[in-house]
Amino acid sequence: MDDAFCSAWLQAAARAVAAGRERLTDLDAAIGDADHGANLDRGFTEVRQALDSGAAGRPLGVAGMTLIRKVGGASGPLYGSFLRAMGGALGESFTLSEFAAAFQAGVSEVARLGKAAEGDKTMLDALLPAARALAEAVREGAQAREAFERAARAAGEGAWATVPLVARKGRASYLGERSAGHEDPGAASSALIVAALVTAVEG
Repeated sequence: MDDAFCSAWLQAAARAVAAGRERLTDLDAAIGDADHGANLDRGFTEVRQALDSGAAGRPLGVAGMTLIRKVGGASGPLYGSFLRAMGGALGESFTLSEFAAAFQAGVSEVARLGKAAEGDKTMLDALLPAARALAEAVREGAQAREAFERAARAAGEGAWATVPLVARKGRASYLGERSAGHEDPGAASSALIVAALVTAVEG
């Protein structure tokens, strides 16, 4: 695995976010500002353009800085810092085990910046289960595709599990009990981005 794989992942994530834009916006309309889908799509469109233009720097770092600069609200800094932390933990070529460790480093950075934990109804409810599933798959000797499939499944299940939760962080927390009954948009977009790993490894 190498930087070319990271580029393929980011491109796949951008396509997934574009395809899921309306759903993410609808989810955010219920408990947020109704702009998560549009903002994230705009940011990942900028990421694709930066990668396609050969922007100086390695893919994850370029993508991270682009999202921080281009995406409003909390999601840009959080996703951008996630990718930058991952990129900082990886060499130009790496093993699946090293990728899993870098993924965990990125998730830890999200938790640190957002001051959130699993169960707070945030993107961590998808990212933390994905990190655990990926690490477990590596320990069990799984190949990349199976490992990423397991991570994607865990992220999707984690996102769906946010539906009954009451938000304790972010704008949704202002709604109190009324935030229950809705899937968290950040968890939903995180699940899309994790699932893009499967697309990237298949490509």
